[in-house]
Amino acid sequence: MWIRNGKNSFQVHSGCCTEDRFKEEKERKQGEQLRDNCCNSGSEKSQGMLALSISPNRRYLAISETVQEKPAITIYELSSIPCRKRKVLNNFDFQVQKFISMAFSPDSKYLLAQTSPPESNLVYWLWEKQKVMAIVRIDTQNNPVYQVSFSPQDNTQVCVTGNGMFKLLRFAEGTLKQTNFQRGEPQNYLAHTWVADDKIVVGTDTGKLFLFESGDQRWETSIMVKEPTDGSKSLDVIQESESLIEFPPVSSPLPSYEQMVAASSHSQMSMPQVFAIAAYSKGFACSAGPGRVLLFEKMEEKDFYRESREIRIPVDPQSNDPSQSDKQDVLCLCFSPSEETLVASTSKNQLYSITMSLTEISKGEPAHFEYLMYPLHSAPITGLATCIRKPFIATCSLDRSIRLWNYETNTLELFKEYQEEAYSISLHPSGHFIVVGFADKLRLMNLLIDDIRSFKEYSVRGCGECSFSNGGHLFAAVNGNVIHVYTTTSLENISSLKGHTGKIRSIVWNADDSKLISGGTDGAVYEWNLSTGKRETECVLKSCSYNCVTVSPDAKIIFAVGSDHTLKEIADSLMLLTFDDQFLLTAAEDGCLFTWKVFDKDGRGIKREREVGFAEEVLVTKTDMEEKAQVMLELKTRVEELKMENEYQLRLKDMNYSEKIKELTDKFIQEMESLKTKNQVLRTEKEKQDVYHHEHIEDLLDKQSRELQEMECCNNQKLLLEYEKYQELQLKSQRMQEEYEKQLRDNDETKSQALEELTEFYEAKLQEKTTLLEEAQEDVRQQLREFEETKKQIEEDEDREIQDIKTKYEKKLRDEKESNLRLKGETGIMRKKFSSLQKEIEERTNDIETLKGEQMKLQGVIKSLEKDIQGLKREIQERDETIQDKEKRIYDLKKKNQELGKFKFVLDYKIKELKKQIEPRENEIRVMKEQIQEMEAELENFHKQNTQLELNITELWQKLRATDQEMRRERQKERDLEALVKRFKTDLHNCVAYIQEPRLLKEKVRGLFEKYVQRADMVEIAGLNTDLQQEYARQREHLERNLATLKKKVVKEGELHRTDYVRIMQENVSLIKEINELRRELKFTRSQVYDLEAALKLTKKVRPQEVSETEPSRDMLSTAPTARLNEQEETGRIIEMQRLEIQRLRDQIQEQEQVTGFHTLAGVRLPSLSNSEVDLEVKTN
Repeated sequence: MWIRNGKNSFQVHSGCCTEDRFKEEKERKQGEQLRDNCCNSGSEKSQGMLALSISPNRRYLAISETVQEKPAITIYELSSIPCRKRKVLNNFDFQVQKFISMAFSPDSKYLLAQTSPPESNLVYWLWEKQKVMAIVRIDTQNNPVYQVSFSPQDNTQVCVTGNGMFKLLRFAEGTLKQTNFQRGEPQNYLAHTWVADDKIVVGTDTGKLFLFESGDQRWETSIMVKEPTDGSKSLDVIQESESLIEFPPVSSPLPSYEQMVAASSHSQMSMPQVFAIAAYSKGFACSAGPGRVLLFEKMEEKDFYRESREIRIPVDPQSNDPSQSDKQDVLCLCFSPSEETLVASTSKNQLYSITMSLTEISKGEPAHFEYLMYPLHSAPITGLATCIRKPFIATCSLDRSIRLWNYETNTLELFKEYQEEAYSISLHPSGHFIVVGFADKLRLMNLLIDDIRSFKEYSVRGCGECSFSNGGHLFAAVNGNVIHVYTTTSLENISSLKGHTGKIRSIVWNADDSKLISGGTDGAVYEWNLSTGKRETECVLKSCSYNCVTVSPDAKIIFAVGSDHTLKEIADSLMLLTFDDQFLLTAAEDGCLFTWKVFDKDGRGIKREREVGFAEEVLVTKTDMEEKAQVMLELKTRVEELKMENEYQLRLKDMNYSEKIKELTDKFIQEMESLKTKNQVLRTEKEKQDVYHHEHIEDLLDKQSRELQEMECCNNQKLLLEYEKYQELQLKSQRMQEEYEKQLRDNDETKSQALEELTEFYEAKLQEKTTLLEEAQEDVRQQLREFEETKKQIEEDEDREIQDIKTKYEKKLRDEKESNLRLKGETGIMRKKFSSLQKEIEERTNDIETLKGEQMKLQGVIKSLEKDIQGLKREIQERDETIQDKEKRIYDLKKKNQELGKFKFVLDYKIKELKKQIEPRENEIRVMKEQIQEMEAELENFHKQNTQLELNITELWQKLRATDQEMRRERQKERDLEALVKRFKTDLHNCVAYIQEPRLLKEKVRGLFEKYVQRADMVEIAGLNTDLQQEYARQREHLERNLATLKKKVVKEGELHRTDYVRIMQENVSLIKEINELRRELKFTRSQVYDLEAALKLTKKVRPQEVSETEPSRDMLSTAPTARLNEQEETGRIIEMQRLEIQRLRDQIQEQEQVTGFHTLAGVRLPSLSNSEVDLEVKTN
């Protein structure tokens, strides 16, 4: 058999991979491809993966491995299915132990790889040609390097961060050269990312974020943790630098969580460690301490960021210690390509996600993550089991949890945590029971529909192996070197198998459950006969420690895996085949559980011997069933009550609607009559207006003709005057031109004379300067000779002085070296003393804090107990008082009881007489009830008739509308035909004018023919073609179907958008209310302003009503009235704009109401525009 490509993994591997080790696992775009196509276990003889990196174009995946104790980088091509190896880099010309971080260039052609200390080399590869372009040593002090990366836009720019290092390098001329210089104290940089081409954000283990631009620090901020009274830690961002910018980024590829915590143990415990940063379009997210992530958004105007949201890991209610869930560190963050979801990986191997839209909704309060799939194991898996009747996998782990998985649906069915660690587990073949070996006891449990409940416990401590028999009637459990066998019927121990001298590591049943095979660390494999309880066969090899045994189906061959390497040892892992041999299950110490599909050599799936469907029944306790039945009965009674209430309310509504319909019909008839009278009045007015307009147009035409004549006369006179002015100006221009030519000639003559004079003057000056230059050159030569002589003398003096100084300083150097060696020894001793003292101080402070906490708890308990004592004393006093009161009442009641006994005899006689009187009235009530039922039946009939009549009325109205539309069409056609006849008559009348010219007449008649006779009319239509009719019918059916679907869509869209329209209307009403309130406030403030001005005697006290009535005089003009008028104009403009906006919204609502399938909600109406306008005018005045 062959195992090919894992079907699904229940947990992402959480090893010590750096550089995008979590990023690739959580990016959904490549997640399915990596899961379905890249589940092969790396290269052959691989000893583990150290780092992952995915290319920006999502086509290649680079994996750093250790193959046969040699480092190697394998590059896979993800586009092929299944993915194949593209290149393997394993021949190196430089020393390397392992590659701890990698990164692809933006164009995916180059690969950057960082080696581990002590080499700490950074290698720049052209990976397709396996060519090393450059290599440089990053660190010489053996500090760990956490991350390397390329600039997102530049292949030549590289960033490296680690403990005490932040370096920017550039590839040029075959070498990597550092371009920045570190300033200030070195930090332990855990994560970094590129914000832009030359900007990088870096996070440290002390909760600090730095921005570097071109290698220079531009900004710094610290994330501090405060401890409030409730014990929960809240985060506050304290900005300490001059700038106010905060920044974005990618995931932090870290070497391992434990290494980083150890490296940063010297930092203060109050400082959160920034393990991860991730960028998105609005800003960035960063981890900020245990269980917390902060979102920072970029400000719109300024180039800085502010904290916008806090996201927390929620408390797990199913856990025994729910507070532990929010204490796990977030090691990696990653956004989806659409930036819709944020995924986080934690130190406890859990994956959480959150949709970014939820963070925007929950403003003011911290948002909470959710599990990406389901809660996973956070510690090594110790037990693995499967069953026959159900597709279940049971696992137990050192995280004190038991989980039940479904390998068909790839989901988590059940999950429960306990107080003790579980070492082994076994599933019953039916899938209804499990046996689990805990640290303190062995427990037999029921698998219920939503819980795992224990029903039998055995005192077997630290059971390392347990197993149900194939028939399910027995189960075996290992207690050190003894095997106990129990029955599932009576739950008793039927036998104990003793014989091993070491711990038993594995047990297995044969096919018919008659024998049991065991293997242990003592090198013995025994076959036990359960009927006799004795060994039948044995194989002892003391040099081998067996880890696992199994048996062939015929129980003739036993296979064992041990430490002698005769068969390959599968160390610290679990492996199991399902009952139908379709899937292989594997689990290991890293907390991973994988299911693998089993194929044969030809790639075909293994055929099942018999098809047996999985069982669907589930165990449920009787109490749960009774509770659910009780709940169902209560719900049924509630449903019946609601039905009765709904029927009653529907009847009431029908009555109300029938009354409303009657009122509406009466109003409609009245409005119709009033509209008819109005229509007649408007027609008479229209005729009068037509006569008036005809007369007015004739008058205007006469006026226009007169004005035209007058304008022509005026324009002619103006043209003559302008022509005369043009001739005068032309003569002036000729004179001016002659004068300017004369001036130009004079200027040329003066210019030539001045040039001659200047040339003579400057030639004389040049001769003088040449003589001066020759003299200066002779002086310079003499000075140079003197300088050389002085120089020789000074050099001789300096050589002598240098030799003297050399001898002095050599002596001083020897003395300093000796003193330096002594000081180094002393400093080493002092460092050891300091570290030991520091550890003692920390231990003492921790002890003090724990003692203080215990003291506070005890004080609180004492206070609460004192309060309880006082309350109990008060209760005792109150109860004594109530006892006395009750005794008095009992005495009074006894007296009353005697009196009531006397009245009882009298009342019995009266009751008998009243019963005789009630009987005839009860008969009358029955008759009346029957009459009421008959009346209700008649009422229902009347309601049905009314609804039928309403439907008929609506149908008739629809028909009436259709006939009206047809009549309008026919009238329009008639008008069009009359207009066409008129046009034809006029054209024909024009043709008659050419009756004596036959050519022109022929052309005109032909034009008439082409104009009024169409080609379709020339063809005589004898009968309709059958094909055309069929095509017409088909097109009509198609259009009707489209129309029906469009109507349905419109109805759906109307229902979807109804809530939006209601919201808009509500907002509009609230805005109108706010406008009215603002107007009232404005009016009140204006009156206050006028009162204050009158009090200060700046202006006369004038009310707004008086200002509008009185006319402003010339002498009383001042700044206050003008400002008042300007305010009135502004308010008027605002009101007008609001009116237009309200009218536009009303028009949109009417258009939406006219759409088929959309109806406005009852009871939601805007006030009428006319009333609102009147109110606005009153308030402005």
